[in-house]
Amino acid sequence: MPYPKKKNDRRFDFVRAAAVKALVLIEQGEQTDIAVTEVMSEGQFRPIDRRFLMQLVNGATKMRRRLDYELKFYLSRPSADLPLKLSNILRLGLYQLRFTDRIPAAAAVSESVNLAKHMTDKSRSSLVNAVLRASIREPDKVRFAKPSENPVKYLGEFYSYPDHFIEYCLREFGFEATEKLLQAYNEPPSVTYRVNYLKSKPDEVARILQDNNIDFSYGKYLPEFIHVAGGGLPLEDELIKTGKVFVQCESSGLPVRLLNPRPNSNVIDLTAAPGGKSTYMAIRMRNRGRVTALDKSHQRLTALVENAQRLGIKIIAPVACDMIDFDGGEFDRVLLDPPCSGWGTAGKNSDLRWSKSPEDTVNLAKIQRRMIDKAAALVKPGGVLVYSTCTIIRDENDQIIEEFLLRNKEFEIDSAAEFFGEDLVNERGFVKTYPNHPELDGSFCARLKRKLR
Repeated sequence: MPYPKKKNDRRFDFVRAAAVKALVLIEQGEQTDIAVTEVMSEGQFRPIDRRFLMQLVNGATKMRRRLDYELKFYLSRPSADLPLKLSNILRLGLYQLRFTDRIPAAAAVSESVNLAKHMTDKSRSSLVNAVLRASIREPDKVRFAKPSENPVKYLGEFYSYPDHFIEYCLREFGFEATEKLLQAYNEPPSVTYRVNYLKSKPDEVARILQDNNIDFSYGKYLPEFIHVAGGGLPLEDELIKTGKVFVQCESSGLPVRLLNPRPNSNVIDLTAAPGGKSTYMAIRMRNRGRVTALDKSHQRLTALVENAQRLGIKIIAPVACDMIDFDGGEFDRVLLDPPCSGWGTAGKNSDLRWSKSPEDTVNLAKIQRRMIDKAAALVKPGGVLVYSTCTIIRDENDQIIEEFLLRNKEFEIDSAAEFFGEDLVNERGFVKTYPNHPELDGSFCARLKRKLR
């Protein structure tokens, strides 16, 4: 269904219609960013339209379980399966009523009814109208499980997560910390700019943001990272396209700081594309030395090369190769950021909570063990290996390192306490972050040193 391009042609809100279409694609298994890109290709979206679309899609996707749970209290046949379009129109309407503060309730209902008329049929538009109006009249009709009687059911339905993740968090953190973690994941994601020292300075970027009345704060752990308030990518032409900044979360900069690459050294990033960590390494090396950027995807390596050129970096050598097959000698510093479940970024990747299973962790851990053994073979004596992930699951983090150390007596932990404070470093010397750290995603990194022979 094409979106109307002229305001006078409008019989329904084309942004909300695009949101419903994206939600259907996501429920069918598509990733959120790909689904949004596809629906945006069918219409003309201004930056403000795109921000609204992202808010609706990310929010309704994250809160899918909560929305479905509440809708059952207002449906005459709560156990009946609804058509995909209809169920997502209802979710989107209820999301606007429950979780946004700038959309009037009457507008949320009428726009949902309009969508139902044009995307389904008149009888279903009546159902949408009745359900959403009932949810406004009777908000107390919804009853959640008592936390003391069934914490998994309560946390899963109230905060909208799968049971297996709730069960893991309760075992790992306990009820109170789990609840705070789940709340943090549901907050709107923020944007962070990493300042490129080759082209600018943090204070210069801060001054530009200030001159444009954009709120920001400096990174707590890495001063060249600046957290920007509001949605979208502010001053994209002036800051990003000129290479003065790179969009990167502060937590993903921590492994590079831990690796501590020096100018004129020889380092390798074993899963490099699209280049967030490789380019940060090169900048910390002051564009002197060599960064071998390995990735098996030609397409993603092309993006890495484009990013490096935009940032003015000249020391990155891209290599298209599976890291398991790479045989390029020994390096001073090796960074391994293997595939992981990504649970640390569930606040930014809204569909992740519905696409990951416990079996994924088991399978990923097997891959991670193989990859860290290969990475270790590339570290020269006295050199450093940093292992990092963007997940909070212990089996992909601590467990991988502890098992590796049992297999590889040539390596020892080099504590991260030299680089970061005790709020990030645990008793074993590993860095662990969680989304309830201000402005950070969940992540893990460990610094391992190869003993001199």
